[in-house]
Amino acid sequence: MACTDSCGTPGTPPPRPWRNAKVLTSITSGLLLAIGFSGSRVGLPEPQATFLYVTAIAVGGYFFGREALEELIKEREIGIELLMATAAIVAGLLGEWAEAATLVFLYSISEAAEGYTGERARHAIRALMDLSPKTALVQRDGGEIRVPVEALRVGDIFIVRPGEAVPTDGEVIAGQSSVNQAPVTGESVPVEKMPGTKVFAASLNGEGALTVRATKTSADNTLARIIHLVEAAQASKGRSQRFIEHFGRRYSPTVLGTGILLALLPPLFGQPWGEWMARATVFVVAAAPCALVISVPITLVAALGTAGRHGILIKGGVHLENLAKIRVVALDKTGTLTMGRPSVTNLIPLCGQSPQRVLEQAAALEARSQHPLALAILQRAQAEGVAPQPAEEFQSLPGLGGYGQVAGEQLYIGSPRLFQELGVDPEPARTLVRQLQQEGKTVVLLGSVQRLYGLIAIADPLRPGAAEAVAALKASGIERVVMLTGDNNLAAQAIAAQAGVDEVLAELSPEDKTRAVADLEARYGKVAMVGDGVNDAPALAAAHVGIAMGAAGTDVALETADVALMADDLSRLPYLVRFSRRNWGVIRQNLALSALVIGTLVAGAVSGVFTLPTAVLAHELSEFAVIASGLRMLRA
Repeated sequence: MACTDSCGTPGTPPPRPWRNAKVLTSITSGLLLAIGFSGSRVGLPEPQATFLYVTAIAVGGYFFGREALEELIKEREIGIELLMATAAIVAGLLGEWAEAATLVFLYSISEAAEGYTGERARHAIRALMDLSPKTALVQRDGGEIRVPVEALRVGDIFIVRPGEAVPTDGEVIAGQSSVNQAPVTGESVPVEKMPGTKVFAASLNGEGALTVRATKTSADNTLARIIHLVEAAQASKGRSQRFIEHFGRRYSPTVLGTGILLALLPPLFGQPWGEWMARATVFVVAAAPCALVISVPITLVAALGTAGRHGILIKGGVHLENLAKIRVVALDKTGTLTMGRPSVTNLIPLCGQSPQRVLEQAAALEARSQHPLALAILQRAQAEGVAPQPAEEFQSLPGLGGYGQVAGEQLYIGSPRLFQELGVDPEPARTLVRQLQQEGKTVVLLGSVQRLYGLIAIADPLRPGAAEAVAALKASGIERVVMLTGDNNLAAQAIAAQAGVDEVLAELSPEDKTRAVADLEARYGKVAMVGDGVNDAPALAAAHVGIAMGAAGTDVALETADVALMADDLSRLPYLVRFSRRNWGVIRQNLALSALVIGTLVAGAVSGVFTLPTAVLAHELSEFAVIASGLRMLRA
């Protein structure tokens, strides 16, 4: 049964039940049925009671009867609605108008309940929009004025007072405060904000005033993107849902055909025509796969909305289903297992170079790079007052480093492997490199094709809680946790030992990571790759599920991965695994319940044990049970 109600516009609350047309017609049908049934018991003439029953059928069956005709005429499909309409009409023609009206009423109320609860689940994520303020205090023309958030432009300066919500994404330019980002990232602990840090729409400011430069409009900020992506995900379908719908398109015509045969064949062999017509009608109701068809979409819509409200964007039911089948989690090192804020710990000149000259040349090359290690070198240069001109003709060598022209000389910067491939004799630095790597540091070499000029050691500490998150992943059923990194093996092993991962694959280029993911899947089963969504894009795409961490405010991360964790919080990973498996468990329970009810009712219908009211009541109760079961995923 497809929900055909409009889902409204972003930011609008779900309609009240008494304003829902399907709910109103169903209630009216029920009242007419009750009046007719009660009246017939106290002496109401049969024609008047029949009129009430027929009116109840017409009112209650209006929406699903119209949908049945549209499916039959426009799409040439026999759906569940046509099965129920046919059963009601045949029951009436057999003189069982009360039973027909009961069927229509119960089916109409279940249709209304399904549509309303599905709409409520979809609207749950839109409630986030109400957290964003409707106005912003903006600095304009030398003063401060209140403007609608829709009027904010990129570059506007606005003030967020203590206790106020942030109107749109921006960068703090003055002030310091703790900000509750839970509506966007799901983080339970407020985050300290100071000049240079980002803030997100709908996050709640704490004790200090902040002056912020807008970086996104209200229509394009992180909150709006979350709502858009979750709604798009809820509109998509998982494999199990597509299978159920495909099954339903073939199953419903089979049920109707079987019902016709039950009504016609036994009387040809001398059986009572009226009895088998009644059994056929009960069979059509009993075999209608309503609960089966709604068991998956209701659950997925609720789960995707709940995850989105807690800072986890899952881009469709198929990815949520895939997560439940994951056996291996592959983690990028830099920025995922580690803090992603590396710093220079050692600066060692070679071949007569001075430390300042090595730092100046390295910073000139790294000024054109986007690698996290480049930022560490540039921050060290800035701290020491070194401000070189960026290198000319800079070229990046993915997984190795890069090169460019510095003061007329072509210099290279990168891993020891880069200089091995260049044929540069590493002997002057070999012992130092190995010693620093054993300490868990990443070593970057600087030099030309003739000689090494120096080496720079960089350390990126393990993220707090990383070891606990890895242990929780294993406890949640993940069979193997693997670390993938472009770093050297010794430094990687040092970090891996602290984190407690099962396997380390080091010195990998982006292409190597992609091949490593495929190899892990061949060896152990389905793999989830966790990275930053930028440098790890090929590996994220190759994995069964690609997960980007720290995606809040990052357009590339939001677009690249199948799942985006808005916060830099590794503890969300084991939660995500448990959540996906709980969702799959609810779906299986619903499918099993639906199949059991249908099987029992069909057997009772064919054998003549169940009457039409019994079949209708059991059928609709199973539908309500499946809806209630699916909505359990609204709980985090």
